[in-house]
Amino acid sequence: MNLEKEILKIKSYKTWSIKRKVDALLEIDANAYTKLGKDSTKTEKKNVKRDSRKIYNAILEISPRDGYILEAHMKEKDLRDV
Repeated sequence: MNLEKEILKIKSYKTWSIKRKVDALLEIDANAYTKLGKDSTKTEKKNVKRDSRKIYNAILEISPRDGYILEAHMKEKDLRDV
């Protein structure tokens, strides 16, 4: 399933708690990063990072506090990578 559709599906669940939605999105993010390896290309790494941003933005909509913390962490990592 396409990432955007998966994110929308998770966000639309009415019976899921905020925590469960955030956990499901973070699981998708973690799985994407664990599939990367030494032999991953720059493009693959860039795509995972782009998808991670989409996930973090979705988390920001669901839980502003958690989203803010994740976004701050990602920005901090970007500064260290420069």
